[in-house]
Amino acid sequence: MCPCHSQIAYAECCKPFHDRTRLPENASLLMRSRYSAYALGLVDYIIQTTHPTNPLFTKSPLEIRKEIFYFCEETQFTGLEILNFTDGETKAYVTFVAHLIQGGKKIRFTEKSLFLKQEKQWLYAQKC
Repeated sequence: MCPCHSQIAYAECCKPFHDRTRLPENASLLMRSRYSAYALGLVDYIIQTTHPTNPLFTKSPLEIRKEIFYFCEETQFTGLEILNFTDGETKAYVTFVAHLIQGGKKIRFTEKSLFLKQEKQWLYAQKC
């Protein structure tokens, strides 16, 4: 099963996005693929699918890579629920609940995220 908890096999769900053989058709699919990328430690995919205006890019490339890598290594990704998805031509919003385990503690957080389409590709811009 796919780490995004879609109940679909990884090879048919997020893997084509991670392999870059297919682009997510909407922000909800990008959200799922990014969650899976975190679960699998795919640092490059996370960076490549982040909009250049995201505050993450105020750090050096090395700091960015280390921060993402550490988060992936120290976290178990135990569930993802998409609560709301507002689609648009170039701007979309996804509200989700992420279930994680860090340091042996269960963590659950809800976030509304803004996604922007740039050159036919959806990118994570920022949390709202």
